[in-house]
Amino acid sequence: MPPADTGASVTDRAAASPQSPDSSSSAAARPDPEADKLRPGGPGYRRMSFALFAAGVATFALLYSTQALLPALSADLHAAPDQASWTVSAATFGLALGVIPLSALSERFGRRTLMTASLTVAAVIALLVPFAPSLGTLIALRAVQGVALAGLPASAMAFLAEEVRAKALVAAIGLFVAGNSIGGMSGRIVTGWVSQAWGWRAALGAVGVLAVVCAVAFRLLVPRPRHFSPRPAGPRALARTLGGHLADPLLRRLYAIGALFMTVFGAVYTVIGYRLVAAPFHLPQGIVGSIFVIYLVGTVSSAAAGKLVARTGRRGALYLAVGTTAAGLLLTLAASVAAVLAGLVLITAGFFAGHAVASSSVSRTAKTARAQASALYQCAYYIGSSLGGALGAAAFHAAGWSGTVLLGLAAMTGAAAITLYATRQAAAARRLPALGKAA
Repeated sequence: MPPADTGASVTDRAAASPQSPDSSSSAAARPDPEADKLRPGGPGYRRMSFALFAAGVATFALLYSTQALLPALSADLHAAPDQASWTVSAATFGLALGVIPLSALSERFGRRTLMTASLTVAAVIALLVPFAPSLGTLIALRAVQGVALAGLPASAMAFLAEEVRAKALVAAIGLFVAGNSIGGMSGRIVTGWVSQAWGWRAALGAVGVLAVVCAVAFRLLVPRPRHFSPRPAGPRALARTLGGHLADPLLRRLYAIGALFMTVFGAVYTVIGYRLVAAPFHLPQGIVGSIFVIYLVGTVSSAAAGKLVARTGRRGALYLAVGTTAAGLLLTLAASVAAVLAGLVLITAGFFAGHAVASSSVSRTAKTARAQASALYQCAYYIGSSLGGALGAAAFHAAGWSGTVLLGLAAMTGAAAITLYATRQAAAARRLPALGKAA
């Protein structure tokens, strides 16, 4: 089958034809810049995938380790839902604060070094958390743990963008996000059942042991970086880099979309335990923890994000993610366990698909200082989580589950509006060359 006509002129085609020896030898001598990068099926790709998967498991297992325990924390420490929810929001807010400065350190000392250090410190703190004597101490330890975890997400995204071929990047980031979903699920299920049997302190201790295992696995498996080059990490250089990324309208839109998706997710999963242990459901703590097996849906949807983008485009994938999440929110309003679980399935699938598409778009859009570009995304994303947890708990305290759902629908409306604006901007940009030719 002959190649498609690209619209090149006759002169251009002649210059690039086999009769032009200088041109052909130049093309042959030009090296492929991605020839030695990791690719599916290639050497090192599987080790890299398992290492980043383990890091993703530890990140979400630790970050949200108290989320399934909130009703138990409220009962034992005599805390209202909006007070206990800060054991989650403090960790995510700490991560949001730490992600940008730690990403700058990764530019200086390397992605692998910083990820190893962050995971180690967070795991050590996880072993101390069960011994917190009060709610205030627990919240403080969780905030410090969140800062420690901040070295992982942005550095991981930058590591993948540098070491993996561009065509495989969405799939590779999808696997890391899938590790997040497995960590979030396993951490909540373990804490739910262990708490029911031995209390919330033992439950947090079990998550600490899981984090130590993941930290060791990550360090043994992660390959040495081959495409990292140290860059200045001073405050002026960092300010210039951040300013450059924030000046990009596409990146700003992606940051906002990530924050809005995470607002929904943080609100729903912070409050859902309170709803299910109360009337009309009256579910025990172990069963409430087990509903987080729904995170497996996120594992599938995030890993499949690359195929979804290939079929519908990035904006099309975002529209589907928004619609799926909104439909799930509405479904959870029913007073039926089956309907609530079905709604959580849709919310989880939509969230993880939207997150995988937005985060991979950031890594692809940023051509320089990818760690800082990803760090800004993670900062917005976890601010959204903190606000979602705090506002979702406050809305639940004031208006019940319908208040939490209303908050989530408002966030999805915002994400849809941003995506629609981007669609119109792209359509306008395509019309300009056509108008120029017509003139």
